Amino acid sequence: MSSRTVEIPAMPNAHSHAFQRDLRGTCERPAPAAHARDDFWTWRSEMFRLAEALDPDSMRDVATRVYAEMAAAGYGAVGEFHYVHHRPDGTPYADPNQLAIAVAEAAVEQGLEIVVIAAAYNRDGWDGGDRPPKDGQRRFCDPTVSAFLERVDGLRTWARGRTGVRVAVAAHSVRAVRSAWLEAIAAYAERHGMVRHVHAHEQRRELEECQAEHGCSPVELLARTGYLGPRTSVVHGIHVSPRDIELLAASDTIVISCPTTEGNLGDGHLPAMAYRDAGVRLAIGSDSQVRVDPFEEARELETGARRERQTRHGLLAATGDLWGALCRNGLASLGLDHAGTVAIDLEHPDLAGVPARDLPYALATCASAGVVARPVSRH
Repeated sequence: MSSRTVEIPAMPNAHSHAFQRDLRGTCERPAPAAHARDDFWTWRSEMFRLAEALDPDSMRDVATRVYAEMAAAGYGAVGEFHYVHHRPDGTPYADPNQLAIAVAEAAVEQGLEIVVIAAAYNRDGWDGGDRPPKDGQRRFCDPTVSAFLERVDGLRTWARGRTGVRVAVAAHSVRAVRSAWLEAIAAYAERHGMVRHVHAHEQRRELEECQAEHGCSPVELLARTGYLGPRTSVVHGIHVSPRDIELLAASDTIVISCPTTEGNLGDGHLPAMAYRDAGVRLAIGSDSQVRVDPFEEARELETGARRERQTRHGLLAATGDLWGALCRNGLASLGLDHAGTVAIDLEHPDLAGVPARDLPYALATCASAGVVARPVSRH
């Protein structure tokens, strides 16, 4: 290895929706004037339209393109939070896991370890009763939790013995499934020693609906149903109360932040320093693929934490090596032992002149994907 490069741990991408890569640009068009707001919910309608048009070939194509970007940017593993399961009308393919297999094969082809996180979905939400799926959403849904878990069994059988592929399980969100599904998915993950994920606390409307249906916050519901725990990851975790943070910390649950996506969607501000103080582990993900750059995600996380309390003593100061901490937490989130290494160019303008002792600080504050001299290596 040349003295001009050095190997660092490759970053696990703990939360990805590969197909959303093709929303770039198109979702930046202003919403029609008839909309009072342009926010997550108007963006979601565009995402549904994109999802409705996918087939196995186009799913594999977009996954191949975005996973190539990830490998080149310094990611070494990806947790693909996969919920586009069936045909557009909701009927299963001949192989009910055909779309999941397409993304798994694309990741392996691009040199990434993949954890296919099969996500359960059953409804659009709750407003005094279950809201049925919308157009573009039907293909996400399974009729029962047992049907969903049977499909996960089939995916696990397919993945068994395949190098670079693992399977995990998720509830898409507390709005997309009933509480009994949360209990069943958590129990299934425990029986099989699997990690489990869930979107939660991304939008205030989600909290309002959960309060109306269950009389509590999403995190409180996840605690009540046995979903939280050291092998659980909550994605986003933005609009949380002190009680929510206490529950996440006490259960040793990981929070996955996706700063570039959360900023793009106007989700809100992650209370990173409150999580730091409580000892909650943080990982990162590229989510909607508006940017594919783990260095940028780490920097956004750090600068957001500094803004939170108007201090420079943020996450980086607490860890001394934020990149390393995010790598460790990402591996734990995905149930992996390693994600390989990447070689970085010490003469790239982002890093040129940085003393060796200060490299961990530079990786989290001034580096970009451009510093990657060689994509992931697993030795």
